[in-house]
Amino acid sequence: MDADWIEHRRSDDRELVGWMKPVGEGFVAIDLLGRHRTDPVDWMVAEETLDELGLAYLADPHEFRLDDGSWLRVRIAEVSPSAIRVKKDDWGDMSATQVYYSLPFPVTEDQLRPLS
Repeated sequence: MDADWIEHRRSDDRELVGWMKPVGEGFVAIDLLGRHRTDPVDWMVAEETLDELGLAYLADPHEFRLDDGSWLRVRIAEVSPSAIRVKKDDWGDMSATQVYYSLPFPVTEDQLRPLS
């Protein structure tokens, strides 16, 4: 995360939903995974993009690329500007072994992608 990134919080509950990075005359909307969600746009468009994106994408299943190149179905367990943690999807089985993986921030779609 760069020092010039500006936090954007939802107006109703003040939950952090991303950042806006100044670029030239505009701003790039960046989600909580550190991914650019817009090209440079004006402030209002960047805010609206992050508000519309919200947090729901964090609850969706994703795929994590293992060292051998295969993809593993995971759920996002934790996000912060210092690290992202994902958990092997166990479909809610309380007796399953909990397997976590740590990823760098920002994480690329080559490492973590929405399950299609």
